Amino acid sequence: MSGLLTATAAGAARLGRLVAAACCAALCAGAIGGAGPADDWRHKVDPEVAAPGEAPREFLVVLGEQADLSGACRLATHAQKTAWVHRRLRETAARTQAPVVEALRAAGAEVQPFWIANFIWASGGRRAVEVAAARPDVALVEANPPVAPALPVPEARRAEKSLDIPWGILKTRAPEAWAAGARGQGAVVAGADTGYDWNHPALIRQYRGWDGAAATHDHNWHDAVHAAGSSCGADAPEPCDDNGHGTHTMGTMAGDDGAGAVVGMAPAAAWIGCRNMNAGWGTPATYMECLQWFVAPTDGAGQDPDPARAPHVINNSYSCTASEGCGDPAALLLAVENVRAAGIFMAVSAGNSGPACGSVYDPPAIYDAAFTVGSVDGNDVAASSSSRGPVTRDGSNRLKPDIAAPGVSVTSCLPGTGYGVMSGTSMAAPHVAGLVALVISANPDTAGDVDWLEALIARSAVGLTNAQNCGDFAGADIPNAVYGHGRIDALAAVVAARSDLDRDGRLTAADPPLLARSLAGNPTTPAVGRSSGDRDGDGRPTAADLLRLRLDLAK
Repeated sequence: MSGLLTATAAGAARLGRLVAAACCAALCAGAIGGAGPADDWRHKVDPEVAAPGEAPREFLVVLGEQADLSGACRLATHAQKTAWVHRRLRETAARTQAPVVEALRAAGAEVQPFWIANFIWASGGRRAVEVAAARPDVALVEANPPVAPALPVPEARRAEKSLDIPWGILKTRAPEAWAAGARGQGAVVAGADTGYDWNHPALIRQYRGWDGAAATHDHNWHDAVHAAGSSCGADAPEPCDDNGHGTHTMGTMAGDDGAGAVVGMAPAAAWIGCRNMNAGWGTPATYMECLQWFVAPTDGAGQDPDPARAPHVINNSYSCTASEGCGDPAALLLAVENVRAAGIFMAVSAGNSGPACGSVYDPPAIYDAAFTVGSVDGNDVAASSSSRGPVTRDGSNRLKPDIAAPGVSVTSCLPGTGYGVMSGTSMAAPHVAGLVALVISANPDTAGDVDWLEALIARSAVGLTNAQNCGDFAGADIPNAVYGHGRIDALAAVVAARSDLDRDGRLTAADPPLLARSLAGNPTTPAVGRSSGDRDGDGRPTAADLLRLRLDLAK
């Protein structure tokens, strides 16, 4: 496939000029500027959809006005943020889209309005493209063909799971976090992927739609694939996985069969899901439809949107390359920024294009609003295939990945009742999504505070260095462009979350003993960030050591 969603240079520049507000990195209101004279509609149009003739082609009509979400940062809770952002996005779409929808339909196009970003999916001929692009309230007209990301395939399968816990879960010290009482309870994890086998023994008990006797898929499952072409069909009414990739990633987040087969980081978290690929094929619109649904999950008929049921974290183990649909590096930017403004954590795979520097190259991994995850093996060595930073594609030179997690030979669920081994950053990101659930279960007040959650996970990571220098980032420094801030440490993150229960920077009476037990349990690994609490090296952190450690966290 060639030239999919290849935006003009002017189109990329227009979206690139969308400025993030200083508060919460939410998008400012205003119009996306045009690339040329108002009557020169061709400057707005992706060449893929500008071909002559009335043969139907799919395209996305991006409106110039986008919702101002800068006020979201002033809201305290996850529930407040999701409700407010949902309302603002819906209001902007309702106020601005009607005349564009009417014009498209008059030109013979089929349409589907979206509000996660202010755009309209359409299918029509050249006349509909021209009508949309000629309007002054339309900024861009981009292609939306099906794309096929390169997804990992199972390296090994087994019919049953032995009672051992996968190495990655052990490496991150998740079992110690469970023993400390943080198992993901009270948190909701979500996955946007190839779908999910909700009946899998290790997933059914955690599915939010299952009450132990019957299932309710309303507000817990959405299928963004509206065409047949796989075993799931179109608009699957219940969770279905036509590939296996999604089921595997969900297992790493929350898998536990209740009989000893614990494959997930957060075995007490509830999960919901959305299918954004049809047998591994997605489009920018299906990716964004799932993100929209997560902000305000609906029933099976697409009605009764309820932001109160939004998840706390979404795992996104996919990428959208230039050849696969995202020629414009900002193609998914608006949707990802708006999800973050809603207080939802975005864990995103870095990609499997390493080991060259600058290989974190595709949306959504390149975005500042995404928490991008690289892959390490059991010795904390970066997988050769794990993409490296910095991000050069959009000219930002920003550091990516943000963090690293186990991603080599990871055992998790496969559709049916079995388990299998897969490798890739697709397997690493769900470890981070599960960790978010553990942190929220340890300190529920952190739900919705994406900035704080990201900082906590980064500072509690096991710092890793390497010999690879990439751009301005030296491999000997932390963070670096191979591991980011390092490999996640679940126990250290949970301890850090509990050490500041009201997030005011002050230790409580119970904190020093808890921190001391954490440090004593793993004296060779810093409990928080790159600083060991054992300042004098005698293995016994003092109260002063712990206070300095807490002050490091507060920076």
